[in-house]
Amino acid sequence: MSDTPKFEVIDRRKIKAEEEQENSQHQTPAEPEKPSAGPQLVVNEPRSEAAEPDQPDQPELPPAPTAQQSREQKAAYDASSQRLEDIVRAQNPGVGAQPPLGFEQLVQQFYVSAMIQMGAGAQDGQRPRVDILGARATIDLLGVLAEKTKGNLTEAEDRTLQTVLFEARMAFLELTSMISLQAMQPPTPPPPGKK
Repeated sequence: MSDTPKFEVIDRRKIKAEEEQENSQHQTPAEPEKPSAGPQLVVNEPRSEAAEPDQPDQPELPPAPTAQQSREQKAAYDASSQRLEDIVRAQNPGVGAQPPLGFEQLVQQFYVSAMIQMGAGAQDGQRPRVDILGARATIDLLGVLAEKTKGNLTEAEDRTLQTVLFEARMAFLELTSMISLQAMQPPTPPPPGKK
């Protein structure tokens, strides 16, 4: 582990905050402060260790955005998405507007991710690439989603989620069973005459 390269993370937002402070100090009193479009940089003062002695392992979270910041960010996101969709349609006139995404697409995205992590979708003749730990994490996230949304889904959404979770877990069990069988078999000796 000692040969692992060391690196330092630099938070460049602090530099931006200092620039914003300098800019606000250079404004004349007659000049009204201009509201900026989009989210604003928020700088937090470090919390004291004594404030929360019960949770020393928890990372410090930034403050939640205000309702105004969320509205501005959503409006900017929607405008950017619309520009992107206009560009795609200009390049491909036959492509219609994309349908709105819903809960089913979220569940399907997790399912597809888990299946790809378990080696599905490999090209014919190629050995599948398996990320069994990533697949387990994705399936566990589906489980968290099922737990946290219990009682808040329509019947169709719940059925989709439960079916996908069942199928992903079954594929995981089959794959881990195959891995266990391979791990229990003795290694094959090299062909004679080669060292």
